[in-house]
Amino acid sequence: MIPNDNPIFHMSPIPLWLEDFSEVKKQLDCWRGQGVQDLRQHLRDNSAEVLECARKIKIIQVNRRTLELYEANHFEHLCENLGRIFQQDMLLTHIDELAQLWEGKTHFINTAVNYTIAGKRLDIQLRCTILPEYEHDWSQVLISTENITPYQNARRLAEKNRQLAEARFNFSPTSLWVEDFSSIKARLDQLRAIGIDDFSTFLDVHPDFIQQCIKDIVITDVNQATLNLFGAPDKDTLLKNTHRIFSNEMTQTFRNQLIDLWKGKIHHQHEAVNYALDGSIRHVLLQFTVFPGYEDTWSTVQVALVDITARKKAENYLEYLGKHDVLTKLFNRTFYTEEVNRLERNLQRPVSCIFIDLNGLKEINDHFGHDAGDEQLRRMGNVLTQLIQNTQYTASRIGGDEFVVLLPNADEASLHSSLQSLRELMIIDNQYHSIHPISLSVGHASSRPNERIEDTLRRADKHMYMQKKQYYARLNPQ
Repeated sequence: MIPNDNPIFHMSPIPLWLEDFSEVKKQLDCWRGQGVQDLRQHLRDNSAEVLECARKIKIIQVNRRTLELYEANHFEHLCENLGRIFQQDMLLTHIDELAQLWEGKTHFINTAVNYTIAGKRLDIQLRCTILPEYEHDWSQVLISTENITPYQNARRLAEKNRQLAEARFNFSPTSLWVEDFSSIKARLDQLRAIGIDDFSTFLDVHPDFIQQCIKDIVITDVNQATLNLFGAPDKDTLLKNTHRIFSNEMTQTFRNQLIDLWKGKIHHQHEAVNYALDGSIRHVLLQFTVFPGYEDTWSTVQVALVDITARKKAENYLEYLGKHDVLTKLFNRTFYTEEVNRLERNLQRPVSCIFIDLNGLKEINDHFGHDAGDEQLRRMGNVLTQLIQNTQYTASRIGGDEFVVLLPNADEASLHSSLQSLRELMIIDNQYHSIHPISLSVGHASSRPNERIEDTLRRADKHMYMQKKQYYARLNPQ
């Protein structure tokens, strides 16, 4: 027993309450006699009985620290304001306390919410003990109400920050992956330990090392933007199909990543090619970082994938426009000039060429409109595309109605074979478009020993203009 004048009770730094639970015990015995078996459910269904039971508790004494905590002037002041101290928040807690007593426990620990008389919220760790020799009637129960508000506030703040970080991850518009690279770090550390210095050469000699490292990656989590980017309905589907997302193109990218990591670059970025689950391409900017605090293990890293597919398509289209004629889909004069210079630098011989000029295009434009003229140019593009398909030859539109086919490694026999194919393709095309047949002036040449390609082209161009002159002479005889 703890007498009311016990100095330890009054001097304790923890708030202490000495209470009489004898009426509570009688109430529990009454419910048991009425056949109540599940007390928790019974009290949830009859919340008024919880309050009634709480009112049966008699406070015998409290210590000075209790009065200070609850901002009470004296014992009577405290007792007069129990309704403010123990508010609705206590109901569920009190149900749990009664249930533990119902189950025969004479000591238990719980957390609860109390309030000071002035209305300040308190998080309490409550310890309840039925004192020895009073187990028969519960008339002496010692309760401590330790203030754990700072601790609970810290926990709530940590939980809030965790939820915020989780929300930022899940709802980020950027594809985010959390991965474990610890096995990869162990592999790299092992290589250093056995004396490997030139890591790039090591990868050239042991390309299988890259594949081993790829298999070592453990994907911990991905966010919703990742599922959207790769067209996956859920995380499980995505993780089961990573082999479809990371294709062979990723090997070179990952090789560069390994070299960066070997050099100590735990924050780096690379462009990469991935694929959605429907097979469509995804160009991404991969940004890799080892999380702070995990620099020694790499057990938690983040990979952010920024979708740059649209940008890549725009870049490729601009590159295409730089070297192609939009109307005919053939190469343009810029490409033609670069290709001639390349062939000349490489001393590639023999080289043959075909110069083509459309006869009467101006008349078509004048009489039937530029749409009709453009259609003839498109038809010519289709014919030349068919002519060079499955070959190393190139076809370019170098002027309004002028075209050149370059035939590297083609001798006279190959040149004449291509000319025959051109004639046959033109016959088929003109049969299909008989209203506006295409007429061509064609010049051709094959390089001679020690002849510059420029001179070969000049001979073919001259030959084409001779045919052009003959065409108009036949059209307008003197």
